[in-house]
Amino acid sequence: MRVDINLASHPYEDAGPLWLRWGGAMAGLALLTLILLYSALSGWLSARKDRGLIEQREQQIAARDRQKAKAEETLNLAANRGTRDRAQFLNDLFQRKAFSWTRAFEDLERVMPARLHVVSIHPEKADNQLQIKLVVAGESRDRALELVKKMEGSQRFQQIQIEQESNQTGQTPGDNIQMSISALYIPEFAEADKGGPR
Repeated sequence: MRVDINLASHPYEDAGPLWLRWGGAMAGLALLTLILLYSALSGWLSARKDRGLIEQREQQIAARDRQKAKAEETLNLAANRGTRDRAQFLNDLFQRKAFSWTRAFEDLERVMPARLHVVSIHPEKADNQLQIKLVVAGESRDRALELVKKMEGSQRFQQIQIEQESNQTGQTPGDNIQMSISALYIPEFAEADKGGPR
């Protein structure tokens, strides 16, 4: 059998390198696809495990809520009201006694900027947490805002809010501004109980 090839109209091309490049690119894409499939599958399995864990925790929370509701129902009985009120009074008393003025002032001293001072401080219990209401005075608003920023960076104070701000010109010399600040106070002993740094 005779095959006529006209090299003028159909020149010879070596297709080997082209197929090698295309083959390499296809192999790379296939490998990338396998890696992405593995990643998606492992992520799905991990998410499934997390969903199971979340469901388990939600069941535990629901069981604790039922226990709490049952305990509150028992405490709210007429026969137990006196015990409940006495326990609540004692718990409030213990919490107030646990407040250390010395430690609170030490913590405030660490964050207090120069030329700013405490006018009054008032601790009170709010939602089973210790909240302090603080009134500070100083020469400029920037100093008070610096205090707020330092309190936000401290581990001892959370949920800091500026409640009121007023100019004090003509009163105590050097006290041009007065600012009321409220914050949740986290004493050092509470962190030690949680295993935090002392």
